[in-house]
Amino acid sequence: MEILHRLDRATAAEVQAELPDPPGYSSVRKLLEILEKKGEVQHEQDGPRYVYAPATVKTEARRSALEALVRTFFSGSVEETAIALLGMSKEKLSPDGLKRIVSEAERAKRRGR
Repeated sequence: MEILHRLDRATAAEVQAELPDPPGYSSVRKLLEILEKKGEVQHEQDGPRYVYAPATVKTEARRSALEALVRTFFSGSVEETAIALLGMSKEKLSPDGLKRIVSEAERAKRRGR
């Protein structure tokens, strides 16, 4: 899914080319087919090829993935997740980035979260 969100659209061969140590072409096609049945992927026909794209917008996929990550690795704690993310940053946060983080924290505080 990460590959499709990054590329926006891709054939099975293009997805396969982006994978490290890729499985066979048939396996990639089958996985895309399964994802399509689950409603995660859609395709359109471009001549003889199927071109796949995410069925959800990136913001929805991002939210869903983050919710699963927070639930799985941080026992549902947004606070612990935020602390871990800030602690693992290898680059210095920009003043504007820090202002955005503080602003979001203050907004969450006002909402009682």
